[in-house]
Amino acid sequence: MNKKKLTYLVKEKAYELGFSFVGMSKSGFLEEEAPHLERYLKNNYNGKMQYLENHFDMRLNPNLLVPGAKSVVSLLYNYYTENQQADKNAPKISMYAYGKDYHFVVKYKLKELYKYIEGLVGEIDGRVFCDSAPVLDKAWAKKSGLGWVGKHGLLINKGQGSYFFISELILDVEFEYDAPDTDHCGTCVKCIEACPTGAIIQPYVINGSKCISYFTIELKEGIPQEMKGKFDNWAFGCDACQTACPWNRFSIQHNEPEFLPHQDLLKMTANDWEDLTKEQFQEVFRKSAVKRTKYEGLKRNLNFLGFTTTSE
Repeated sequence: MNKKKLTYLVKEKAYELGFSFVGMSKSGFLEEEAPHLERYLKNNYNGKMQYLENHFDMRLNPNLLVPGAKSVVSLLYNYYTENQQADKNAPKISMYAYGKDYHFVVKYKLKELYKYIEGLVGEIDGRVFCDSAPVLDKAWAKKSGLGWVGKHGLLINKGQGSYFFISELILDVEFEYDAPDTDHCGTCVKCIEACPTGAIIQPYVINGSKCISYFTIELKEGIPQEMKGKFDNWAFGCDACQTACPWNRFSIQHNEPEFLPHQDLLKMTANDWEDLTKEQFQEVFRKSAVKRTKYEGLKRNLNFLGFTTTSE
């Protein structure tokens, strides 16, 4: 099968599986990203996320993850929803965590796509990734023509904004490759102005150790007191920069049933959050990414926001 037909069939199958956008790029060393990653780590912008210091070379070269790799297939899966938490005074949960943990939902579909490609070309060597290995997702999505990395450090797609999960297949298969996208942020600085903690220290430079998502998800110890009053009620993750981004006016409602929130989540009032028990946590967030912080971690976040939770 020639590369043009193979590329067409793989993209069509990806859309059939529910992916919104898919692009192909040639596997190789990410020369442009290397100095950026080095500066990020040197400035300790990763905070306590020490895992980002591991596998430096592997992050920049997918051929170290999959020897003999020829292509990186990048895919975007929409999670945007018009549904919102009803009580504006309640603690806020990032939209990506409303439904079932994306790691399971997207990875299942990646494996289906992988099997489909094998059905077309025979046995292949490769791996699937969904935020589960040292892969620079946004860099590859950009190279594959799926968008550009905005001033807030997130991938923006010109057609539908930034509310996407990024995933990849790294394969020893050749495709027709897509051209990288160009930057369309212009002079806009709305995301920088909207960041409650000043984590976007300058356009395209993010101090991850000041991000609310870092404090509420990644940080395992106590949240620094100097951050008191700066979280704008975010209890798990933060969507402030995405909410402010003008490109997200083009976001559309996802159609993934697995991403529908638990029936009780959006109805929870501020009082409900204050009274949240471990049993309720396990029920409401049973399949959600919020489970990553565990009940004790979420309780820490709620207490930091001033919501005194039930002690257990």
